Amino acid sequence: MKKSEIEEKTKELVLPILEKEGLSLWDVEYVKEGKDMFLRAYIDKEGGVTIDDCVTVSHALEAELDREDFIIEAYTLEVSSPGLTRPLKKTVDFTRSIGKLIEIKTYQPVNGRKEFEAVLTYGDDDRIDVELDGETISVERSNLAKVRLCYVEKEL
Repeated sequence: MKKSEIEEKTKELVLPILEKEGLSLWDVEYVKEGKDMFLRAYIDKEGGVTIDDCVTVSHALEAELDREDFIIEAYTLEVSSPGLTRPLKKTVDFTRSIGKLIEIKTYQPVNGRKEFEAVLTYGDDDRIDVELDGETISVERSNLAKVRLCYVEKEL
């Protein structure tokens, strides 16, 4: 089974679990690190994910994965929050992050820079728009090497 098929099947299994628990899915990835395979489900909820949320989802998802038994090789299942500085990869990640400060690394320079922080104002399948130094700049998604939310402390 292909990596993308494993990720999609895992999404199908985890979504009903998350809905029951009042959680949402940020991402699923099936990756090789060194000689080991990892199946990771990143979960989210308003106000943040707790360790208990991760444990509950992990046990329920593990039972479903064992029942379906569609992954041939050995792997480690991990369920966690995507974190405060979560990566933005999919169109839905960009649309739900509009108005937030993001860190951008590009393959080719944009306005003379390959790394910068800006406020996300738009995102679709082809491009993102950001507010940088008082102007709106468009960046093609194909030019994005890495994008993630910036950690911003709230002022009291």
